[in-house]
Amino acid sequence: MEIHGQAAIVTGGGSGMGAATARALAAAGAKVAVLDLNAAAADAVATEIGGLACACDVADAAAVESAIAAARDGHGAARIAVNCAGIVAGGRVVGRDGPHDLALFRRTVEVNLIGSFNVLRLAAADMAGLEPLAEGERGVIVSTASIAAFEGQVGQAAYSASKGGIVGMTLPIARELARLGIRVMTVAPGLIATPMMTGLPAEVQESLVATTLFPKRLGLAEEFARLVLHIADNVFLNGETIRLDGAVRLAPR
Repeated sequence: MEIHGQAAIVTGGGSGMGAATARALAAAGAKVAVLDLNAAAADAVATEIGGLACACDVADAAAVESAIAAARDGHGAARIAVNCAGIVAGGRVVGRDGPHDLALFRRTVEVNLIGSFNVLRLAAADMAGLEPLAEGERGVIVSTASIAAFEGQVGQAAYSASKGGIVGMTLPIARELARLGIRVMTVAPGLIATPMMTGLPAEVQESLVATTLFPKRLGLAEEFARLVLHIADNVFLNGETIRLDGAVRLAPR
């Protein structure tokens, strides 16, 4: 797909990989709507890139419907949708204080998995009504999983389950939406230098980097964004989860 001139939506676009993706899409000529729970962060990125800001909780059906409608009114129906919104929650199934907080598990799945599906279903419905481009393509949806979907560590039951669900739904949805010319892809990042990661103590960061084969560093949010742009551009990429991790494999803990 030629990105220039296309409408795009990016959830979690107020920070981290979402903000990097919003910036990269805008630099490539896309009209970008930045969706984020943090209204001020969404406004800041949207102002920087000349896009639209829409504050919403991705797990809230009505809020996302309203946000996507606002993006549609401003830019037209999006041909590119990128799910970057997510939360990280840790907790042992049986810890010192007893069993895992069920509300925390539920909220993690609601935001990461159900939130991604919520945006995906609404974006796909809009894409289905667009005129097809070259090869019959109408749009592409990219979601964000994690390598924890494959090698979840102790304490990551909720997070790994939520990200594993994103991986699991990628192929069946790609199969279903193929008749509409809508591609569905997922990226599973490894250890990326987001504010959450760089806020860890230096010795913790060093121990994590030591497990990465090559290059020996944290990944960059901009590298995630470049991969998203390539996925949008390369029509033959569909129904797959791509690891972006420097060949790291997570240890049990």
